[in-house]
Order: sequence, then C-alpha cells, then structure tokens
Amino acid sequence: MIDANSMTARQKTLALLALVVALVLEIVDLTIINTALPAIQADFGGDAQASQWIIAGYALAFALLLMAGGRLGDTYGYRRMFLWGVAGFTLSSALCGAAGSGTELVLARLLQGATGALMAPQFMALMQVMFQPVERISKLAMFGVIGGLAAIIGPIIGGLLIEANTLGLGWRLIFLINLPVGLIAMVMGYIYLPEARSGRPAGVDLRGIVLFGLGIAALLWPLVRGDHGAPGATEWALLASAGPLGWLGWRHVTRRVADGRAALFDPSLFTNRPFAIGMALSVAFAAANAGFLMCFAFALQAERGQTPLTTGLMHVPFGFGAMVGIAVLGRRFLPRWGRWVLVLGGIVMAASCAVILLGIGVLGLDFAVLVPALVTAGLGMGMLSGCINPVAVAQVDRDHAGAASGLLKTGQQAGAALGIALVGSAYFAGATLTGHPGSATALYALLPLLLGCALLAAQLPATIFTKAPAH
Repeated sequence: MIDANSMTARQKTLALLALVVALVLEIVDLTIINTALPAIQADFGGDAQASQWIIAGYALAFALLLMAGGRLGDTYGYRRMFLWGVAGFTLSSALCGAAGSGTELVLARLLQGATGALMAPQFMALMQVMFQPVERISKLAMFGVIGGLAAIIGPIIGGLLIEANTLGLGWRLIFLINLPVGLIAMVMGYIYLPEARSGRPAGVDLRGIVLFGLGIAALLWPLVRGDHGAPGATEWALLASAGPLGWLGWRHVTRRVADGRAALFDPSLFTNRPFAIGMALSVAFAAANAGFLMCFAFALQAERGQTPLTTGLMHVPFGFGAMVGIAVLGRRFLPRWGRWVLVLGGIVMAASCAVILLGIGVLGLDFAVLVPALVTAGLGMGMLSGCINPVAVAQVDRDHAGAASGLLKTGQQAGAALGIALVGSAYFAGATLTGHPGSATALYALLPLLLGCALLAAQLPATIFTKAPAH
C-alpha cells in the first residue's frame, strides 16, 4: 500500500493520471448526454418528462450526496471511496446502456449521480494529501484544461457514436463507452493511489446527512424539476424550508464536533477565511457561468437564428480562452499576485459577457467581434475557475480534505442550479416586462453575480499560500 507521505515524483504522476482518467469519465458523461437526448426521446416514444429527468435526476442525486461522499472519504479512506465510486459509476453506466424504458434510464441515471457523488470529492481530497498548496496550483490547472477539453469533445463524441450506430446500439453507446474507461480508472487507482484518511473521529453522521440532504433537496428541487414552469405553492414552500433545515443541520454538526463525535463536517472550516470566501466564490461563479452559457446558447438560436451546430462551434473560442486562463494565466500568476488574479478574472468576464449578450440581441455584432469577446470571456472564466479551488483549500487542514472537497462541490452544484434559475428568469421574464431582447435583460442578473465574484475575491488575505495548513 502506498503511503502519501513517502511518494516519489513518479508515483505522484501516475496517481494523478488515475485521477485524470476518472475526471474525463465524469465530465464526458455529463456533457455527452445532451447530444443523445433527441435519440433517447424518439426511442422511448417521446416521453418529454422522462427526457428532462435524465439530466435533472443525475444533477439532483449528485448534489444531494456530495457532502456525504466527502465525509465517507475522510472516514474510510479517499482511495477506497474513489474505487467504490468509479466501480458504481461504471456499473450504473452499463445499466443506462441496457435500459428498456425511460423510467429505467432515469433510475440508472439517479444511481450514476449517487456514485458520481462518492467519486468526485476524492479528487480534491487526494490532491490535498499528495501535494503542497503551491504545487496544487499547477496540478489543478492541468485538471482544468483536461476538464475543459473533455467538456468540449463530449458532445462531439456523442454525435459520432450515435451516427456510427455500431451493432445497432445507437445512443446506448454513449453510456457503454464508459465501461472500458471506468475499468482503466479502477485498475490505475488500485495500483497507484495512496491510502490516506482523516485523523478526525471516524464514523458516519447519518442525521447530518439527512438534514443537509433535505435542505439541499428543498433548495434544488424547485430549480431542477422537470417541467420548468413557474414555481407553485409547493416549490415556494420547499424553498422556504431550505434555510431552517440548513440551520438545524448546522446546529447538529456543531454539537457533534463539540462532543468529540464524527460529524458531516466541522463548522470550524468556515473560520478559515480563504475557505469561507472560496465557498461563496464557488456558488457565485457557478451561478454566473451556468447562467451565461445557457442564455448564450439560447440567444444565438432564438435571436440570431443559428443552428445547433453553429451554436456548438461558437462555444469553442470560449473553451479555448478558458483553458488559457486556467493553464497559463492562473497557474503562472496566482502564486505571485494572489487574489488579484481572481478580481481581474471577474471584471474581464463581466465586461466580455456584456459585450457578447448585448452584441447578440441589441447591437447585432458580427461573429468577427463576438469571437474575440468569447475568447476574453473564457480568459476571465479560467482565471476564476482555475484559482477558486486551490485558494479555498490552501490553508485547510488535511484532516478536513474530504469534507472540504464535498462542500466545495456541493456549492458549485447549488450555484449552477441557482444561476440557471436566476439568469434564465431574467432572460425569459425580462424580455416580456421590458420589451428588450432576453440576451440584454439577462445581464441584470449576470453582471451582479460576476462583479460580486470580484468583490469577494478582493476580501481574500493578501498572503494565501505562505501559511502552511495545520495537520
């Protein structure tokens, strides 16, 4: 069994490759499904609600169990939970490929989301165990670039697999392709990943999992439900209950930590200033990014009459800028400039997104202007997304690695759902109320989120990476 404290540079590289394979598995599966939805809907008789829940069900199960997945890693070992997560994700992918109805596919996707939540928090936890704070910047930058590439090629792979229709499997191939990739990740993880876990009290906090799970469900259900209609009395009641449930969960974990018992997470994490601000940044940035991408894709087709293919290709310059922002600007300048990299990223993304959305609907700008704006928006996005995680965990005790990772991932999922609801509402309702194109009214919600990211980043400590985390 490999010990994290005695790993050689070669062993760390091989362990990192195991994590990369699993990361690609998760991200490609998340983006590839969009390409296959029309074929799935046609195969299962046009069940629109089932089609919507193929995506929404995965997102909900994933978000609900992320915190539990992080804590299970702390308790039973990050390597072990990573392997169980990959195994479950691979098995559920096989079940998706073998589904005989829309209901069966939704259930298999729920299982995928649950096992993905077991796997995902271990990425960041293992990075914290294997690397020092400054080392993580370059490693997480590589993760960001590979994740960006995987997100871009996911829909392309999906289209090619469906078009090939090998053995008459059609859309089922987009799930079955996960089997060999998952097996590779499992074998590499078993051989190369170190064995490590938290030194905090071991155990599973079932009540904490239930309380926070109910709170997250109450928040996200109205945002990711299948019908996308206006919230009714039930949805508003759920949203109103999210705060009290969260407060009950907070009080519960505070008491358990004070009694020296295992808790879902230690509230003292939020006394760590970089982590607390990083959590807020994760939510705000995920909301802004998800909201922008949704409105951008919709506006190109609804307001400019572009085809889905052209719309997909217009995401390429944004993705290119994001990769440069993560791998070059963030990696190179974050250790030297610290918080100002994130501040600049928020301002650049806000200005560029304003040009893009106004250019689509109000100004009617040519693609020759929109493409450079998309590149700069991607640069700003990369400077934010590539820096938030290493900043948030820079001064976190390694014994909190799993819990911190689960909290950050949960914040990102909640933020994305919130952003689609807020910015999407500004897009659709704003156009009706003001008479302006939705691409312009979306900025009423988008710009405060992005400028809020810049203001939050400005509150980070001047020296983030000089203080070593306690262990």
